[in-house]
This record gives sequence, C-alpha cells and structure tokens, in this order.
Amino acid sequence: MEYTLGSILPIVLGPFLAFAVNVFLVKRWTKLGVFLSCFGMFVSLFYSFRIFKDFVFGKYSTDYYVHKVFTWFDLKAAGISDFAVDMGIYLDNMSAVMLFMVAGCAFLIHIFSTYYMAEDKRFGRFFVYLSLFTTGMLGLVLSDNLLSVFIFWELMGFCSYSLIGFYYEKEGAGNASMKAFMTTRIGDVFFLVGILAIWTTVGSVRFTDIYAAISSGAFDGLTAVGIPLATFAAFSIFMGTIGKSAQFPLQVWLPDAMWGPTPCSALIHAATMVAAGVYLSLRMYPLMELGGITTFIAYIGAITAFGAATIALVQTDIKAVLAYSTISQLGYMVLGIGVGAYNAAFMHLITHAVFKACLFLSAGSVIHSLHDHHTHAHVQEMPRMGGLRKKMPLTFLAMLCCTFAIAGFPLFSGFVSKDRILGDALVMASHSKAYWIPAFLGFTAALLTAFYMFRMMFLTFFGEPRDKDLYDHTHVEKLSWNRNVPLLILTVFTLGAWYSGNFFGAWVKVPGVEHKEWFATLIEKPHVEKFKAYKSLPFGSVDTGADRVFEESHYDPDHGMSKEEAHHVHLIHNIGAWASIVIALSGWFIAFMMYSKRSWNPGRWVNTFSGWYRALQNKYYFDDLYVKGVLQRGLLPFNNLLARFDMGVYDKYAIDGWEAVNRFFYRIARWVDNVIVDSIGVDGTGASVRFFNVILRTFQNGKIQFYFIVFLFVMVGYIWKLV
Repeated sequence: MEYTLGSILPIVLGPFLAFAVNVFLVKRWTKLGVFLSCFGMFVSLFYSFRIFKDFVFGKYSTDYYVHKVFTWFDLKAAGISDFAVDMGIYLDNMSAVMLFMVAGCAFLIHIFSTYYMAEDKRFGRFFVYLSLFTTGMLGLVLSDNLLSVFIFWELMGFCSYSLIGFYYEKEGAGNASMKAFMTTRIGDVFFLVGILAIWTTVGSVRFTDIYAAISSGAFDGLTAVGIPLATFAAFSIFMGTIGKSAQFPLQVWLPDAMWGPTPCSALIHAATMVAAGVYLSLRMYPLMELGGITTFIAYIGAITAFGAATIALVQTDIKAVLAYSTISQLGYMVLGIGVGAYNAAFMHLITHAVFKACLFLSAGSVIHSLHDHHTHAHVQEMPRMGGLRKKMPLTFLAMLCCTFAIAGFPLFSGFVSKDRILGDALVMASHSKAYWIPAFLGFTAALLTAFYMFRMMFLTFFGEPRDKDLYDHTHVEKLSWNRNVPLLILTVFTLGAWYSGNFFGAWVKVPGVEHKEWFATLIEKPHVEKFKAYKSLPFGSVDTGADRVFEESHYDPDHGMSKEEAHHVHLIHNIGAWASIVIALSGWFIAFMMYSKRSWNPGRWVNTFSGWYRALQNKYYFDDLYVKGVLQRGLLPFNNLLARFDMGVYDKYAIDGWEAVNRFFYRIARWVDNVIVDSIGVDGTGASVRFFNVILRTFQNGKIQFYFIVFLFVMVGYIWKLV
C-alpha cells in the first residue's frame, strides 16, 4: 500500500468533517447529521483497517514505519527569525494497531448511540461532540511529535468536559465536568513543562529525534532544578499520564465522569481519553527508562490498581463499578510499563478497550431498559435489579464474556494480557525486593477485580428480581442492529486467541501446536539506536518505505534471553499464570457464595471492617482531602491572602499610589503648560509680535506727511549734532 495524503488523512478527516458539517446541520436535519457522524467513523475505520492489514499482515517487521512531515509555520520565510515548526504523522506497528482499535470501538459506540440517545432532546449535539472527540484521539495516535500530541490531547480534554457536562441542567453534571477539566489540567501543565524541557535539549519534540538524542547521549550530564534533566522531563511527561489516565493521586475525576451519557463513558473510559495517557508513556518509554523512574511508575500503577479495586467493592451504581474498574485496569497498564512489560502493557490497553467498551455499552443497554415509571428515570442501582438475564439474554451474554475477560479467566483476552503484566511483576520482584509490593498489590487487585465484577453480574442478572415492579415493566430484549449487534461484535474480540498464539497465552505451551504470536512479535519497545539514521519524507510524497526490504520479524519464545534466564522467566510466568487462574476462580467463588447462593453474609464483613468500609464509601476521603484540605484550607486562604494583598497593598499603593503620583505630576505639568508654555511661551510670543507690529505699523503707515515730519526731525537732529 502506498501511503499518500489520500490514504492517511481520511482517518482524521472522516470524523472531523462530520463534526464541521454537523455544527451547522444537525439542529435542523438531526437524522442526516447522525448518519454523517456514523459514516465519517466508518470511513476512518475503513482506512485504519487498510493500515492495520498492511502493517500486521504485510511487512510483519518491527522496523517498518512511515514518517511524513510538513512545515506548519516558518518565521524565516517572513524574515523574522530562523524558527520553524514541523508537523507530521508517524506510523508503525503500535500506531497501526491503536488506530484500528480506536476507529473500531468508536464506530460501534456511534452505532449504539443511535439507539441509546434516540429519544434525547439533544440527540444531534451529542454526535457533534462524539465526532470531535474521536478526531482528537485519532490525530493523537497519528502524531509524530509531542506538540501535536499535546494539541489533540487538549482537544480531547475540551470534548470530555462537554460530554461529561452534557446534561448541563443537572448541577452534578456541571460540577463533574469542571472537576474533570481542572484535575486533568494539573497533569497537562506538567506535560507542557516536559515538552519544553525536551525541546530546549534536543531542539525538536519528534519521537524519532528524541530517540536519536537518547541514543547519542544528549541528556547526559544535564540537570534541571537540581536533578538529572532526563528524570525531570520523564517525570513531567508521566504526570500528564497520571492526569489523563486517572492514576493516583489524580484519579478523582474519572468516577464523576459517569454523569455523562453512557456511550460517551464507553468512549472516554475505553478507547480514547484514558488510553491516551498510557499510549503517551509507551511512546516515551525510552525516556522513562533513561530517567530511572520505572520503579516509581510501577508503584503508582500498583497503588492505583489496588486502591480503585477496593473502592469498587462497595459501589451499588453499575456505572460506578465500571468506572473504578477502569481506573484499576489503567493501573495495571501503568504497572506493566513500570516493570518493563512493554508489550503486555500495550496489549492490555487494547484488550481492555474492547471489553470495557462492551461492558459500558452493556450497562447502557441495562440502564436504558430499566425505566422507573413512578419517577420516570432510568435505574442504575444494582440492588434494585436481579433476574435480568431472562429479559436481556443477549446483553447478559455480552456482559458475561466481558466479565470473564476482565476477571482474567482462561480463554479470554484479559487473562492473556493481565497475566503477562503480573508475570513480569513477579520476575522483577525476583530480581529486586523493591518490586515485591507492586507485585503483591497487582495480584491482590486481580482477586478483587474478579470478586466485584461477578458481584455486579449476580446482582444484575441472577436471582429473583428485587424490584418486582421494575422487573415487570422491563421489555424482553430483541436482536437489534444498533443495540445488540455492537455488543456481540465486541464480545467476539474478548477471546484471547485474537491476541496470542493460543487461548491460554504465551507462557502455556500446547503440545503439538506451533506457537505464533503476531502481537508479541510486532510490538516491542523502541530500540533508540535504530533511529539515528531514520529519515522522514515530505507530507505529500509517496512513501518510498514500501519499496525497502525489511527482515521479517519472528517470534522468539526466549525474548532475547539466554536459555537459563529464559527458563527462569518461563517458570515464574507459569507460576503467575496458575496463580491468576486460582485468583480468578476464588473471586468468582466468593461472589457466588455471597450474592448468588447467599451462604455468606456480606454484612458480616461490613461490620467487621466498618472503618475501612466507611473509608471505601468515601473513596478514601480523597475528595474531602482536595476540597476541604487543599482547596478550602490551602488554596482558598492563600487566595484570600492574595486578594487582601492585591486590594490592600498592590491596589492601594502600587495602583492608587501611582495614580496620586501621576496626578501630582499632572498638576505640575498642567501649571507649566498653562503658565510657562501657554501664557509666556505661546501667548507672550504673540503679544510681543503684536507690540512690535504696532510700532512698525506706526512708522510704516504709508502717509507722506508723516514721513516728511520724520524726515524734518531727523534733519534737525543732524543739524543739532553738527552745531
């Protein structure tokens, strides 16, 4: 496939043009606007699949890439300076997989939204935001530099603000959107500082130039605020991930994002916004490694995974369970980055996007079906549900498969990706005691994940209906192209075989079956030494890389390690795999005994751990810490102090005092102007001119008699002088 403008730009232009047209069209012709949004996403999916097919099934090489640039603006042409900014696209195996995932999930979410939002009074406006949101994520994936990543990053931030606060007539939605916007801005400020730190060192923010600079030692010996520059830049960039991907301690915004419509929750929490932070860290992994912050990253991911999983245990809102589940799974991805499981972290990003999008859409199907005819509101509380598998068998099937996946059951994708992260965490723990805590928290969070997900399933779909009136008013589900089909398509891709050589993963060998893994073969961390000679092409040119011969990549079961080391790693991964299976089954069993068979009373655990239970209900008091502590007791008094300084000192002395000084000098200047300049200088000059004019006019009056008399006086004077 030849990569030109016509084969790359439609990926972004499809949803963007739909957004641009719908801004003017959708209010009057809503159905046409919705069709354009869906069609725009289909165009993006079509071209993304072409790239995915070419990279994955064509070249099959980790060295295959497409890098094209164009000059965004050049001050040299204007004669101002030599400063110029280039933009471009960078395609490799990771971006090809990411594009296909984003476009595929977003397209199915668009289709489901035509069902879920059909009766909403702002049906068309929702698709306007949805198209722009998807544009931002696709543009971010295609970006070849941190600046354009930051631009699309902020575009998604604006869209998430708009979608979370979509029901702006509700006070909670407005507060949630502002909370999300302000919390993520903290990470964004650090991200921007990191970009500036890299630019001042490398002179460029392209990924390829950063890799080449790392390879050549450009960061060696440089410091910023007393620490190595590589560490400072890596930490700043990772802070962007902490904000955008809702990692500890900036995780507080994501649960409140549930105020938005459920399809936008599927988009924000699965394929786009939260995945952007992890994707950024994967792109910048060589810098994270050089800066020596991988251990810090592992701890942040492990704490996030465990903390969010514990809070999910006590949630009764079905969307809240999935929200904290998202935070926890993002923690696993970040944990994978911290323990060096680069391939597994990205695989979990992809697998999570699929099953979490399906989970949110399934939750949307449940919520949309449960309508309280007394309050005329949709029901999201699981204690009011029960027995819904009989009314919604297709939604139940989709949600069950996704629950198996996220819980880490064999045969499903979550087992393949999460098992590798936990296995690599165990490997790192075997080499360093510093990693024992992240590994322990990771495995514990896996147990909690299986428990709270099956708790959700038992409360929602099993047992007798706990609200008989609500159950009786629920219609029996029928197969629908825009309700069930998107769920069933996503369900198919929850199987682990799509991502690994067999249903069990890389570390389980099936006798007599050759093990092939396209994912593990093609996705590997960047080898910075390869980028010293990388060349980009002009944006409008045909890609010449297609003519180059690449060595086909092959799956290495030893992953470049010696036989002894590979045997050690395989052994630990096998232990981790079996531990993951036991953990998943244990979580299911505990949930079954508590919420299906009801042999174990959950209230007993609540009473035993009442203090922790209250802490979980209050989300570990993070909101109280930030609102009552940081804002009300910290920033608000500081703001009041600044206000008093501003009004009592700056305004009184600097502004009002300077006004008094100006008035004093104004009065002096006015006196000088009026008396000296005007009265003496201007008016005095005029008076003297008029005086001499009178004298001259007297002597030069044109009368001969006067001249004759003057002549006589002159002559008398001369005679008088002579005598």
